[in-house]
Amino acid sequence: MFVSDFRKEFYEVVQSQRVLLFVASDVDALCACKILQALFQCDHVQYTLVPVSGWQELETAFLEHKEQIKLLIKQDDDLEVPAYDDIFRDDEEEEAEEHSGSESDNGSEPSEKRTRLEEEVVAQTMKRRQRREWEARRRDILFDYEQYEYHGTSSAMVMFDLAWMMSKDLNDMLWWAIVGLTGQWVQDKITQMKYVTDVGILQRHVSRHNHRNEDEEHALSVDCTRISFEYDLRLALYQHWSLHDSLCNTCYTAARFKLWSVHGQKRLQEFLADVGLPLKQVKQKFQSMDISLKENLREMIEESANKFGMKDMRVQTFSIHFGFKHKFLASDVAFATMSLMESPEKDDSGTDNFIQALDSLSRSNLDKLYHGLELAKKQLRATQQTIASCLCTNLVISQGPFLYCSLMEGTPDIVLFSKPASLSLLSRHLLKSFVFSTKNRRCKLLPLVMAAPLSVEQGTVTVVGIPPETDSSDRKNFFGRAFEKAAEGTNSRTLHNHFDLSVIELKAEDRSKFLDALVSLLS
Repeated sequence: MFVSDFRKEFYEVVQSQRVLLFVASDVDALCACKILQALFQCDHVQYTLVPVSGWQELETAFLEHKEQIKLLIKQDDDLEVPAYDDIFRDDEEEEAEEHSGSESDNGSEPSEKRTRLEEEVVAQTMKRRQRREWEARRRDILFDYEQYEYHGTSSAMVMFDLAWMMSKDLNDMLWWAIVGLTGQWVQDKITQMKYVTDVGILQRHVSRHNHRNEDEEHALSVDCTRISFEYDLRLALYQHWSLHDSLCNTCYTAARFKLWSVHGQKRLQEFLADVGLPLKQVKQKFQSMDISLKENLREMIEESANKFGMKDMRVQTFSIHFGFKHKFLASDVAFATMSLMESPEKDDSGTDNFIQALDSLSRSNLDKLYHGLELAKKQLRATQQTIASCLCTNLVISQGPFLYCSLMEGTPDIVLFSKPASLSLLSRHLLKSFVFSTKNRRCKLLPLVMAAPLSVEQGTVTVVGIPPETDSSDRKNFFGRAFEKAAEGTNSRTLHNHFDLSVIELKAEDRSKFLDALVSLLS
């Protein structure tokens, strides 16, 4: 069965059921959920939405709703699940057979023994060959199953593809698919090549939608929604911030200017002078800048960025216009929804945060989206301040096979990094900045393990593993399995609850022995 056929058949079965949606707290999953919600509303399908942040919540939700859950798989569907014999072998049976064979030789004639010995040599040779083949096959299967890095297609794009095949794709659905893909990219969950490839697919859909809407009456009305493909600056939230703040708090520019140092600040001033932008203009809100300066701003910044070694200052992206007043880049919305989902506000639960983020994707709730943008600015500013503090105080140290950094209780804005996605983003940005700051060539090729306080009362920390910062397009994260082995070998009290297996919770008391085991394991 083709994948597209399976999706349509799956949806047709779903239409006759009351549906349970278990949705992970992730930008891409959030957008996929939004598209599926729109499809269900279109077809009057009843559903229950259950946000889950980890395996424990998923298990609890499953047990609560298990009577409603049905497996929508036909008996003849090939799920490509490996057979038991491809993974496990019963060595005790093999040893028993060999032992019984050797015992039966005791009463035999010499000629019979010789013949049997020759047969056993041949049989054992065949067994060894079969075992080598089995081990190679098992190794390949486990390698596929143990790669915990995100290399798949965006789930939001999959849901949009379903809507498109059913001729129910709307402009809003296309935008949510774009935000889902962009969310993967800003969080480094996909490679640049994968991002560019998928952008090309979405660009064709955008052209199709815009062509379809050209003759409609609302195309130029105050209520119109229009998506555009464009090359824009690789600066976070700059259209809703000041250009100076965006330059200082975007990882790409902050790392290359080395803004944690006095020399880096001077380089930023030189860069702005080369662009020809007065400091007064750069430090005020982008929307308030002189129109004459904004006309060719992107080209001017790109030209100066090339002189300063930043060859990728402009990237392929999409923007959306709601009427004539509101314009957002896809990365703006991705940062906003991510910040809303991991909001540290005490009064809000994880479910409340998820619903807030979900609502912010609707154009009728632009106030929530703007609130998300403010939270995102706070998060990005805190991230760069923490990076500067870690680099200036030499908190990033080499443990041999990996780099290690630990945030201490009392660190400014530490509460912002108590959630897994925020801490992962901080860790990735810290590693990028460290690579630009260090002169040690070996350290530039090492992965990073980062720890941050989670609960003072329970004495726990969150530990994140980040793969090396290389130019390779294949950056797999092996820390999930390494964390498991290190914990098992030292009886460290850990909780592997997150869907991203390279994020764990660890008792602070067990940190030393856990790290020692990790060093030994990866050396």
